[in-house]
Amino acid sequence: MTLRDRMQTIQQNNEARVAIEEGFAWDNQDAYLFDIDGTLLRSRDRVHVDSFTTTLQKLMGPEVTLEGVALAGNTDTSILREACALAGITPEVLEPQLAAITEAICHNVAGRKHEMYPQLMPGVEDTLQHLADRGAILGLATGNLEMIGWIKMERAGLREWFRFGGFSDHFPLRSELVGDAAKKARELAGPNATVCVVGDTPRDIEAAHANHIPVVAVATGHFSFDELMQHKPEVCTTSLAYLLQATRDQS
Repeated sequence: MTLRDRMQTIQQNNEARVAIEEGFAWDNQDAYLFDIDGTLLRSRDRVHVDSFTTTLQKLMGPEVTLEGVALAGNTDTSILREACALAGITPEVLEPQLAAITEAICHNVAGRKHEMYPQLMPGVEDTLQHLADRGAILGLATGNLEMIGWIKMERAGLREWFRFGGFSDHFPLRSELVGDAAKKARELAGPNATVCVVGDTPRDIEAAHANHIPVVAVATGHFSFDELMQHKPEVCTTSLAYLLQATRDQS
């Protein structure tokens, strides 16, 4: 059976596209793990990125930059390692200093949080309300360091929605932090709770499936609807707003 056969696709107009795997009730899961950047919000500032560069160059040398490092779907700790590797800094030199570097980045962001102006993606608040009304618990599964992730939620006005999260402080691989967040979700909702990831990159899809978790892929980041569909998410949509509207139209 092909992917096209397995998916129900709703074409609302040239821009609004929603595909849902046959039989999958995307809004009837016990817990949801949301990515942050590109999924819940878009940063209209460079505080997070600049804090990386400033801290790395201060502690590791001016040759360390983020040039050549893929940021979308990556984790903060993996970005640090990749940037240093490109600058010729060996793991033996980096690893003893990694905790100090991440702490400095977090404190840099915290000191500049008044400069952060996140923009919510379409339909985010309505979707969170919809899922909460259906009794789901909401968490984060993000490549951000924990302090930075919660600062972004605070600045975006979303902090109240989320009870827990999986972050990259101790998990350079996204699949590992998703697994950690799923474990926390089941501690709250029960060992047999159904969990769903919501993210905007192929790495979110791959990390969810590595943990045998379904995923809602939203094309509000750097990847298009068609690019995300190639990775076979259970749900793919051009935005959470369109997904919610399509679901309400079908009910």
